[in-house]
Amino acid sequence: MTPIDQAHRRAEATGTDEARLAFYERLAEAELHLLLDASDGDRMSPRLLDFEGAQYAFAFDLPERLEAFAGAAATATLSGRQLARMLASERLGLALNLEDAPSAQLLPPEAVAWLLRTLSHAPAEEERRIATITPPGSLPELLLVALDSKLRLAAGLARQAYLVGVTYTDRSRSHMLGIVDPVPGAEPDLARAVSEALVFSGLDAGSLDVTFLRASQPFAATLARHGLRIDLPDPPAAGPVRDPDAPPRLR
Repeated sequence: MTPIDQAHRRAEATGTDEARLAFYERLAEAELHLLLDASDGDRMSPRLLDFEGAQYAFAFDLPERLEAFAGAAATATLSGRQLARMLASERLGLALNLEDAPSAQLLPPEAVAWLLRTLSHAPAEEERRIATITPPGSLPELLLVALDSKLRLAAGLARQAYLVGVTYTDRSRSHMLGIVDPVPGAEPDLARAVSEALVFSGLDAGSLDVTFLRASQPFAATLARHGLRIDLPDPPAAGPVRDPDAPPRLR
């Protein structure tokens, strides 16, 4: 049972919007293996299935599933979000994990286009003056789970984050996630990840402000005093560097 299988079963069992959103989130974050065919000359393109007036590209979340379905075949590996972008541009649907996986299904072109629109939602940038910082109030568990999941995928992009309540000088209130020591250039990806956590938890009508700061700034100490701390995972350890002049290893 892969994460996509588990999410699909929960969606089928409950029938709720939240469970369906969780399935699409797992699909977007998964590594998928796209089945290819040779077309013009040596050019490779997705193998397509024609069904009820639409075309579907075959993709699998495990290479073993693709091999069981198609044998030794050419493939391309890409993330679900990359695949959604590619398929939507060609108005293709997705034949996922055919034939006997728990998540086997045909996602029509309209579903793929919806996923791309959801993933393309960009957070708005604005400047606001903060009046007070408080501990975070009650937040839906779905949002906290979604945030934890998204930030785990951001391993190595920042040290930690603090979730706090905030009141602005215009007396409006919100929650804010202060992300500490982000890797330069990673800010847009981190902000988008938080935005997706809202959308895929079914709370896209809500708001969660995001700010970026250095650990040396006094404001970071304020967040640490009042906030819920969330540690981001370290990046995967690099393997040992092999001496290019060393003899090849025996297998």
